Amino acid sequence: MKSRSTILFILLGATTLLLLVTDLSVGSTPIPLADVWHALTGGECPAMTASIVINIRLIKAVVALLAGAALSVSGLQMQTLFRNPLAGPYVLGISSGASLGVAIFMLGAPIFGQSLIVGNIGIAGAAWLGAATLLVIIAGVGHRIKDIMVILILGMMFSSGVSAIVQILQYLSKEESLKAFIIWTMGSLSDVTTSQLYVMIPAVIAGLILAVITIKPLNLLLLGEEYAITMGMDNRRSRSLIFISTTLLAGTTTAFCGPIGFIGLAIPHVTRMLFNNSDHRLLIPGAMLTGAAVLLACDIISKWLTLPINAITALIGIPIVVWVVLRNKSITV
Repeated sequence: MKSRSTILFILLGATTLLLLVTDLSVGSTPIPLADVWHALTGGECPAMTASIVINIRLIKAVVALLAGAALSVSGLQMQTLFRNPLAGPYVLGISSGASLGVAIFMLGAPIFGQSLIVGNIGIAGAAWLGAATLLVIIAGVGHRIKDIMVILILGMMFSSGVSAIVQILQYLSKEESLKAFIIWTMGSLSDVTTSQLYVMIPAVIAGLILAVITIKPLNLLLLGEEYAITMGMDNRRSRSLIFISTTLLAGTTTAFCGPIGFIGLAIPHVTRMLFNNSDHRLLIPGAMLTGAAVLLACDIISKWLTLPINAITALIGIPIVVWVVLRNKSITV
């Protein structure tokens, strides 16, 4: 089993590296792989080519790596915590909170004459603030509640309420603002700047470190919450760590890239099938690599077809989820 897992990790790592290099070469202006290599290593290549590879495509590829790993791990955590195979990284209302923040920034500020404070912090900051605010509310209510399914229901209820507010802002907004907001909801890996990347990288790394810390509680939760508590798991502490990790991972990705669907829902299932194991010591690093590789592949396809990244992730993710449901009508995690 260990040798099989080792081989899988090597193959996933090699596949991710190959897709990374391919992603750097694909675009409106195709660049030969040799020139990509020279641009990355400081070799001889045209200055314009080096600038495109380093200043544009490399940033986008790094964002794809981070977003793919972050969404996959956060989805894995949520599916284990809620013992729901159809749970994703946005079940706590993170995406809805982010959408509200962006809606206030892009739609609300013009309506109220640019007077909102959030208008000074940018789209990414508005999304982060909205996601964090909603999670704090849910966490505050959930702190007194022991039943994890009640927290899931609360998250869905808050999400519905937030969606209603966003719809009102959309109805009242001007055509230009509405178009910009709709484009944000499609998701994009290309809008992250170098300065924003310096914020995104440590936030995602912190979330992944917390995910590694929660490996033992996640494994215990596979046997049920009551059993985990009898084995010495601090339920509230573990739950809080998982929530914080998910917020850092999914919230940061949504803030900088917009809501990217199906990666966090489908990739955990793909990872379980690849490793044929439920041990999170394998699943978490496996989900990181698998999610990064899949989102890089989606980015390559979106460049070829000139389509939004969300359209590609949906076309890939939906069949995977349908296949999982049909393959096993009572899915367990």
